This record gives sequence, structure tokens and C-alpha cells, in this order.
Amino acid sequence: MPSDLAAATVVVTGVAGRLGQVWAGAFLRAGAHVFGLDRVEPEDAALRAAAAQGGGRFVYHHGDVTHLPGLREALAACLVECGPPHVLVNNAGIDQPPSASAAGYLFEDLPEELSAAVLDVNAAGVLRMCQVFGAEMVRHRRGAIVNVGSLYATVAPDVRFYDHIEMDPPFLKPPAYGMSKAGVAALTRYLATLWGPYGVRVNVLSPGGVLGDQDPLFLRKFVDRVPLGRLARAEDLIGPMLFLASDQSRYVTGTELLVDGGFVCW
Repeated sequence: MPSDLAAATVVVTGVAGRLGQVWAGAFLRAGAHVFGLDRVEPEDAALRAAAAQGGGRFVYHHGDVTHLPGLREALAACLVECGPPHVLVNNAGIDQPPSASAAGYLFEDLPEELSAAVLDVNAAGVLRMCQVFGAEMVRHRRGAIVNVGSLYATVAPDVRFYDHIEMDPPFLKPPAYGMSKAGVAALTRYLATLWGPYGVRVNVLSPGGVLGDQDPLFLRKFVDRVPLGRLARAEDLIGPMLFLASDQSRYVTGTELLVDGGFVCW
């Protein structure tokens, strides 16, 4: 584990989500203090698990990345309970996994509110967190920001992955998802140049497909496109995250680290 993360304050948004739990656990095992933000109630099972392994180093704050005044309150709480942030992981996001139970739309009929919600959380939410917590890092003239991106900021979803799902209209990956993650990559480069003189590094970690409860046919189609022949497991993402968050990447900023098993090579 990177030694500089021991006793560091790491802020993780969307901490109760599937990847949020992975990041929180990794930083806690590295000896860091984790200040987790999410919209769930404190009794959430994921939060209880994080608190149990944190040994008093996990603090949960009920927060929403779409609400700027609330994020300023979250920063004030972080300063009191954990100290100034050393690492910010912008993980909170909205996605729609392929499923026959999901709502189906033709592109021209996509509800405006659906796209607006995805963009507000996935893109504008990262901007707000950087305005609040990133600016605090600038004030202390040090810090690392890791924005969680996506393979779909680089390539378009292949509709053939979903054509076996029986629904009418056919399943359509929300276009706002890729838009939002591409926007995060652009913001990352912007802030890397703006804040580099202040010792604050800003990078993107973009996973490809991550193994979950995908249906077998989707899984086979997707894996056929991956040179390494499988989806990522949660543990495959931990090393890249700790690398970007720690001094091991002290000369790395403004870059996107794709953890996709080679998907974009083809």
C-alpha cells in the first residue's frame, strides 16, 4: 500500500454504491481516513460495513452532489471530523444497466428529464465537488483528485450487445451517460492545467466493463471484444485507483487511465 495514504483524508462520493464501496475499502486498508458522501440513509448496509472495517476512520455524511450549498456544509463537516482533504474521488454517478425491466425509448423519444438527471449528477456533480473540495486542496497547495470516468467516454456503446434483450422499443444505453463521462474527462484536463501550479493533480480512472450480475449472453458478447477475455473484477480497479491517488503518480496529471482489458485496441 502507498505509505503516503496512511492517515490521509480521502473524500469519496457515492460511497454506498458498488464501486464506492470498493474505493472506500481500499483506502481504509491503506490506513486513510475516509469521508464518504451519499444520499442513502446512515443505516445502509454498505455504510455499516465500511464503518466496521474503518476502525473509527470512516465518517459518513449525507450529501448530494447536485446541491452546492449542501456540499459546502459537507466540506465544513469534513474539516472538523477528518481534517483538510488530501484525495477526492468523484465516484457518484447514474447509469442504466441493460435489462428487460428497464424503460425502453427510441432516441427521439428520450425523456429530457432522464438526460438532465444523468448530466446533473455525473458531470455537473463532479464540477461542484471540485469547486468545493478541490478549491480547499488548492488553498493547502496539495492534493489528488481522481474522477471516475467510463469506457463510454471514449467509444460508443455497441447496440449489438443488447439486441437479445426482448423489449420494445429496444434497450438503448442513455446517450447522456457517455456525454457526461466525456465532459468529466474534459474538466479533468482543464483543472490539471489550472491547479498544477498549486500542487493539485487531477486525473480520470475509466473502467471498462465490471463484472456484476450481467446476463450470460450480454457477458459473452462483451467479453468477445476484450483482448484479456473477461470483464474487470473489483480488485482489478484498486491498484490503478491507489496509484492515481498517491505519490506513486506524483508526476501524472491531466490523464485518463483506461482499465478496460484492452477493449479500445480493437
